[in-house]
Amino acid sequence: MANIQGKQEQKQAFKKRLLVHVDLFNDAISTQNGDWVVKGFIDVAKNIYTISVDTKVVSKIMELLLFPKICQFAEQNNYKMVLCKEQNFYPDVTFIDKNNNKFAVDLKSTYRKNTTDVNGMTLGAFTGYFRDRNSKKNITFPYKEYAGHFVLGVIYSRTDASLDERKIYSIQDLQNITSVVRNFSFFVEEKYRIALDRPGSGNTKNIGSVTKIDDLIHGRGPFTELGEDTFDDYWMYYLTKDMAKVVDLKCAPYKNLREYKEYKRLK
Repeated sequence: MANIQGKQEQKQAFKKRLLVHVDLFNDAISTQNGDWVVKGFIDVAKNIYTISVDTKVVSKIMELLLFPKICQFAEQNNYKMVLCKEQNFYPDVTFIDKNNNKFAVDLKSTYRKNTTDVNGMTLGAFTGYFRDRNSKKNITFPYKEYAGHFVLGVIYSRTDASLDERKIYSIQDLQNITSVVRNFSFFVEEKYRIALDRPGSGNTKNIGSVTKIDDLIHGRGPFTELGEDTFDDYWMYYLTKDMAKVVDLKCAPYKNLREYKEYKRLK
C-alpha cells in the first residue's frame, strides 16, 4: 500500500511541476493575438512557402518549437531528459529524477472541430511493449520501469481563411501571411485518464482518446474512476477482430467497457 501511495505522490508532483511550466509554452508558439508564430518555410532566396494544414506537419513543427521549453523544464527541475531514439519509439521524452524515477511524456496535438470537441488523438500502442512490460523494442525503457505515463497535449484551431499553398511570399509579405493554426490550449494528463475503451481511427492498434475538450483538460475519460490497473488490464487483453481470428476465436471476448465488465464479472 505504501508503494502505491508513494507512486501516486511521485506522479502528482511531476504533473504539478509540468503544469506550472506549461504556462510558458504559449509564448513559444503564438503571437499576442493568438496566431501561430510560424508563417511558412523559407529558402535561400528568401522565398516563403505557406505551411500545409496537415496535422502531421503541424504536429512536427510544434514539437520543434516546444523543445527548448521542454529542455528548460528538465533543467529547472533537475530531471535528466532522454529523447526517443526513433520516430516510432515510445515515449517522445523520458524524464528521470534524482531517485531514478522515470516519467514518460508523449507530445500530442489535435484540432478543434467545434467549441466543445476535438478530432482526437492516439495514445500509443496496446500491443508490443505495452503487453510485454519487460520489452525494450520500440520503447526507450521497459514500460514497467516508468512511474507514470503522461500526455502533454496541444489543442488548436484551424484558420477559417482559404489558403493558397501555391503562392510564394517574400520577407516583406511576412505580416500578411495567414497562420494556418491559432488559439492554442495546453493540458497535461495521465494517459489512462484520457483514454477511450476503443482503438484510435482506422485499423490501428493504438489506444484512442476522448474527444470532448473538457474531458481532455480535466482527465475525465471512462477509465478515470476505474483506475490505471483496470486500464492496463483492459488494453493488455483487448483483441481486434483480426487478432481474435489469429487465436481461433469467433469474436473478441469484449470490445467495450460494458462487455469487459460482464466478461470479468465486475459490478
